Amino acid sequence: MTLRVELVAPDGEIWSGRARMVIAKTLDGDLGVMAGHSPVLGILAEGSLVRIVDPEVGAEAAGAGEGVLAAVSSGFLAVADDRVSILSREAQLASTVDTGAVQAELDAALEGTAPAAPEEEPTEVKYARALLRAAGERS
Repeated sequence: MTLRVELVAPDGEIWSGRARMVIAKTLDGDLGVMAGHSPVLGILAEGSLVRIVDPEVGAEAAGAGEGVLAAVSSGFLAVADDRVSILSREAQLASTVDTGAVQAELDAALEGTAPAAPEEEPTEVKYARALLRAAGERS
């Protein structure tokens, strides 16, 4: 059995398809969803990653990072009837991230500001860091 997954932002659909599992970070903690999961609504953690594990990818490969990875700024995740809807203010697939441009935006946002605890950083900074994590970069 698989899930029907939709990742959507205000400017349109980012990704949709069938998946074996979805893993997302919510304000209540990490949430893993597989077929048959009970209905749930979760608020996505700002600047977090969503992993969509494709059913064609075996469990051993999923641990190696296979599937679809996306950075999200904020939003929510809804699960019902083997359908997962992820609605985010901003979202981008890891495969499309321009790390140079994102790093420049992050540097500009941090320039001249006092260091802040991660939970106190502006949403734009959290999202830029998530984009870099998704692309495999460290910020």
